[in-house]
Amino acid sequence: MKKFTRVTDIGDLKAAVAEALEVKANRFAYKHLGQDKTLLMLFFNSSLRTRLSTQKAAMNLGMNVMVLDVNQGAWKLETERGVVMDGDKAEHLLEAIPVMASYCDMIGVRTFAGLANKADDYNEKVLNQFIEYAGKPVFSMEAATGHPLQAFADIITIEEHKTKERPKVVLTWAPHPKALPQAVPNSFAEWTVAAGYDVVITHPHGYELDPRFTAGATIEYDQRKAFEGADFIYAKNWSAYADPNYGKILSTDRSWTVDSEKMALTDNAFFMHCLPVRRNMIVTDEVIESPGSIVIPEAANREISAQTVLKRILEGTK
Repeated sequence: MKKFTRVTDIGDLKAAVAEALEVKANRFAYKHLGQDKTLLMLFFNSSLRTRLSTQKAAMNLGMNVMVLDVNQGAWKLETERGVVMDGDKAEHLLEAIPVMASYCDMIGVRTFAGLANKADDYNEKVLNQFIEYAGKPVFSMEAATGHPLQAFADIITIEEHKTKERPKVVLTWAPHPKALPQAVPNSFAEWTVAAGYDVVITHPHGYELDPRFTAGATIEYDQRKAFEGADFIYAKNWSAYADPNYGKILSTDRSWTVDSEKMALTDNAFFMHCLPVRRNMIVTDEVIESPGSIVIPEAANREISAQTVLKRILEGTK
């Protein structure tokens, strides 16, 4: 595996989940793969789970790890071609990428959507420059339009907790005070459909996601109807995707907050969220602290999804 940005990069998803569970059962069985190999992790944006889980996954595999906060511990990087660099950006990605790649064996990149220009975001300008110019395997630690490591961890978590072969999995929009990217819901929809689940996406009108990610899912605008008989509820906010409202907040309707009344409509569903979560906006205290909340095991599986991806990259670079 030379890159990891979409579910299609992982190949057979059932086989990947089975491999992930093997990794989880013995996290240090593959340390020989990473011996004398170096991972460079680049963060253009803040991170807690992704930073710690990916670094731990690499350590489990015996790798050396370098972590760079691009906008704090390095020169500010220009990402656009053809600009006159007379501002505060002292180095261009076109030089920085091959230089950084010369110090490592693979690169993880985390860069968020700007939510100002849909074409720039959905063309993944930063991530794709790394893929094109690094000459080394590159994997996404969240990008403008997707968060595949999170989605892979979500699938592992669902597989560990499901009680039926084809569970009903509901992705529900919930209110948030800030405009957030579509990366997590895009990947969650894409991966759960690929896993063969009965996927329902519920949100107010105007919050439709890119159909390239939601193909195969049912769209339901009535949240309570969507919750009926659900086995898993995945709450997440996102800003508008469709023009002319791209990146905008169209609603802060608190009636979309996931609470105990709505969870009672489900089939004793588990509650999921990628974290960090705004309590009593996205979900009430009662729900996230309930026995059915699996947000902590879900977050712990971030280590496993990352380690499985790194393992496959290492196996492909031997």
